[in-house]
Amino acid sequence: MHRIPLKERAGSFFSELQDDICVALEKLDGQALFRQDLWTREEGGGGRTRVMEGGAVFEKAGVNFSEVHGTFDEAFAARLPVGEGAEFFATGISLVLHPLNPFVPTVHANFRYLERGSSGWFGGGSDLTPYYPYLEDALHFHQTLKQACDQFDPTFYPRFKKWCDEYFFIKHRGESRGVGGVFFDYLTGVSASRDTDSSTEGAPSLESIFEFVQGVGRAFLPAYLPIAERRKGEHYTEREREFQLIRRGRYVEFNLVYDRGTHFGLETRGRAESILMSLPPLVRWVYDYKPEPGTREAEAQAFFKPTNWLKPGE
Repeated sequence: MHRIPLKERAGSFFSELQDDICVALEKLDGQALFRQDLWTREEGGGGRTRVMEGGAVFEKAGVNFSEVHGTFDEAFAARLPVGEGAEFFATGISLVLHPLNPFVPTVHANFRYLERGSSGWFGGGSDLTPYYPYLEDALHFHQTLKQACDQFDPTFYPRFKKWCDEYFFIKHRGESRGVGGVFFDYLTGVSASRDTDSSTEGAPSLESIFEFVQGVGRAFLPAYLPIAERRKGEHYTEREREFQLIRRGRYVEFNLVYDRGTHFGLETRGRAESILMSLPPLVRWVYDYKPEPGTREAEAQAFFKPTNWLKPGE
């Protein structure tokens, strides 16, 4: 029996996941619907961008699906550690949700599959960015992702949690973007580690990595929705709103300076509106901002550092 190529099955899964997430988010918001833009890329492929604005819960929410192919610029191709040549294929889902209420966290998730030459690999992850962090929310988010990881390999969560802490660290600010989650990249099926000299004995296949990505992708909604439901009705004032806008500035800084997905999209001449949909609608930069000691804003700052949220065995 002929088996459907992995890139087609991955694309189908990411497309279906976009549908499932958008349906759930519209139900949660209860007021706004997603606007859909179908777009094509001149050099090959295209995508489906869905954006919600002005909702009861979400000030702006974007959920993108894309499937593109073409040729990398030589300089960009030379920086990739996997594969050979300049021709590529890429498909994936990327989402960023910016709630209106400062007590509801912003959240990001991205899952992708790429092929270059004879190599294919998966990357992605999900991370939570609260403005006023609650320990129970961080615990729930991490516990849900850990359970999804543990179904495939008990080493995945600690490894990919550490990778997330390192990746989403804003170096020029000396602080984390939020409370983390999991992040992984260049999972080729030869090894689930970033170490290029790792032994391949007992390493998962690319098919098993795909199963893992599906499991973590499906874990997004149960990881985030209960938190948003719990916080969406909390009362807030202009003080909390201002702090939210200042913290959003950190989010923008990370996405424009460090984010691989942003850089990949721009380097491959993707659709700018879809790539930059991750940016919040409103943001503030206050010169030399420092929260007053003893305030909730100062307490929040203590969360924005790499932290082992779960105790051993949880």
